[in-house]
Amino acid sequence: MKVCARRFNLFLLLAAALALSGGCKTEKQHEQDKQDKVTGALRVHIEVSADNAGDLSTSQTISVLRSDPVQVTIAKDPILTEANIIAARIIESPGGFAIEIQFDETGAWTLEQYSASYLGKHFVIFGQWGEKLVSGRWLAAPLITRRIGDGKLVFTPDASRDEAGQLVLGLNNVGKKNQKALAK
Repeated sequence: MKVCARRFNLFLLLAAALALSGGCKTEKQHEQDKQDKVTGALRVHIEVSADNAGDLSTSQTISVLRSDPVQVTIAKDPILTEANIIAARIIESPGGFAIEIQFDETGAWTLEQYSASYLGKHFVIFGQWGEKLVSGRWLAAPLITRRIGDGKLVFTPDASRDEAGQLVLGLNNVGKKNQKALAK
C-alpha cells in the first residue's frame, strides 16, 4: 500500500514539474510580450511655401499643437519614416522632455540634405503608437536652424510623457525589426 502511494506522489511531482517548466508564462513574460507588440509610426514632412499650396495633389495644410494650434503647409509625402529609424529615446530637456530619433545611413543623408536646403522652414512630425496604431497626431514642427549632420532629430512633442514613452517603445520595436530584416 505504501508503494502505491509513493508512485502516485512521484507521478504527481513529475506532472507538476512539467506544468511549471513547460507552457506556463510568468507575468513578466506576458508583460514583455505585450510590450513587444507595441508599434510606432513616424512621418517627417517638410514645410513648403504657401505659394505651392495651390497644388493640392502635393501639399496640404495641417494644424500642429493642440493647445495653441499653428497652421503649416507641408509636402504630402514624408521625407523620412519609421523605416529609416535605428533607435528612439526620451531625453530630459529644460522644462520637460524631448524625443531623440536616430536615423540609419539613408535617413541621416536625407535629414542632412533637407536641413541644409530648407533653413528657416519646419520639419513637421506625425506620430502613431500602440498595438494597432490607433492613437496618432501631429506632434511637433521644429524650426530648421542648422544643417543636421549626425542623423539625430530632436524635438519636443505635443504629447504626455506616457504617450511619448509608448511612441518611443513602438519605434524601437520597429527599428529592431528593420535591423533584423537588413541582417538577413
